[in-house]
Parts: sequence; structure tokens; C-alpha cells
Amino acid sequence: MSQQNNKLFRSQSRSRTKSRAVVANYEPTLDEQLSRLEEDIRRLKIEFDVFFNGAAKRPPYDTKGRVETIIKRLGDDRTLSYAQRYRYTTLASRYNTFRDLWRRTMQGREEGRDAVATARANAKEQAVAEFKRTNFVCDDAHKDVELVKNLYSALMEAKKVCGEPIEDFSFPRFHRLIASQADGLKERLGCKRVLFSIDVEGGHVSFKAKGDRA
Repeated sequence: MSQQNNKLFRSQSRSRTKSRAVVANYEPTLDEQLSRLEEDIRRLKIEFDVFFNGAAKRPPYDTKGRVETIIKRLGDDRTLSYAQRYRYTTLASRYNTFRDLWRRTMQGREEGRDAVATARANAKEQAVAEFKRTNFVCDDAHKDVELVKNLYSALMEAKKVCGEPIEDFSFPRFHRLIASQADGLKERLGCKRVLFSIDVEGGHVSFKAKGDRA
């Protein structure tokens, strides 16, 4: 090998070594860790579904243990920003709901409870756990008909998830109520827009409205 080629080889070797060192020393950001936690919870749910459907012999306790370790580590991290802490709390709450669901399902299987009734109850709890909060910012509820329709659809979905009645709650009636509520808030608070939020808390629909000064 010529001297020039030898120098090129050594240079490439050092470059590869540095690249490996960078990869080895890379520490994922908190946002990346939260995204990984969200994905791990999703995959763990799939693994439990596979087990409960009889396609796996053992419940995924190893994966469950790893997820709980990550939750504990992030929960002890005092460097989380307000937004990161909110996201962490949401994920931890979702996991706790799933964990309780899995525990009760396991207990029901051991006690020989009605599989159909158990599956129906579990499906409802799972849908509640997966429901994500939805926000709508409205400038003029009288004119923003499409936005109010989306708000109405999100509210109906939340009510269905929680098993709450939706009969006799038509869109025209909802539109009138929302427009009146928005007008009252804007007049009382002196704001130009209203923020509506739909969430599920404790198995029940939470529908809130507040002035938005942004």
C-alpha cells in the first residue's frame, strides 16, 4: 500500500471511530424520550391484546417492567418543562388506566367471569384511555359554522366513548347554545375569541369554554 493510500486509510478509520463515539455518547432529548414512551405504551398494549386473544402463552411482563422503569425515571426528572411535564402526566395516566384494565382482565380470566361482558367493559375503558383532548378556538360562533360542526362531532364522539346519551341533542340546538355561551364570555371577559376544550376525565365528558386573549 502506498504512503498516500495508507494516510487515507488511517483518516477514514479515525472518522469511523469518531462517528461510533458520537453515536455511543448520544443522549436522547426529553422530547424524544417521551415520544419513545408513548410508542412503548402503544406496543405494550398490542402485546397484551395478543396475549388476551390467546396468541401468546405468557403476558408481556418484561416489556411492562421496562415501560414502568421509564415512567419512574421520567417522573423523577426535575428538568422537564411545563409542556413536557403535562405530556408526561398524560402518558402516565393513560398507562395507569391500561394497567388497571389488564389487571382486572387477568383477574376476571382467573375467576372465570363472563368473557363477553368483560370484553365489553374493557373496550369502553380502552376507548376512554385512548381519547385525546381536543381544543377549538372560535372567533365568531354564529358565522364559523364548520368549526362548530367539528366541535359538535368531537363532543358526540366523547359522549359515545363514555356511554353518555346523545339523543335529543341536535346540531342546531348545540349551535345556538355555543353561540350564546361564546357571546356571554366575550362580553364578560372582553376577549375576541373563545377556546373550547373537550376531554374525558374520570370516565365522563369534560366540556369547557374560556376566553382566549391571544
